[in-house]
Amino acid sequence: MIVTTTPSVEGKRITKYHGVVAGEAILGANLFKDLFAGIRDLVGGRSATYERELQKARDIAIAELQQRAQELGANAVVGVDLDYEVLGQGNGMLMVSASGTAVVVE
Repeated sequence: MIVTTTPSVEGKRITKYHGVVAGEAILGANLFKDLFAGIRDLVGGRSATYERELQKARDIAIAELQQRAQELGANAVVGVDLDYEVLGQGNGMLMVSASGTAVVVE
């Protein structure tokens, strides 16, 4: 399935619109990850732990988006937007949402 942030797919024609689809992923960060990420922040550098969690959440949200589009009969999703939020008490949860328009392209 084609998933793109652009409003169209180059070289293809949109023949049918199925509407807006979305996928979400909410992951919790645990105490040990937070502790080690905090140490990494103090000494500089990137937090590989959080980067992996962010990638995991993004992959889940996009997979859900694709599944919902496929259930509608689409073979592409255009105009995809990714949003990132922190939720919960003490911002202990990471949410990634992906939304776009499910379409058929030929």
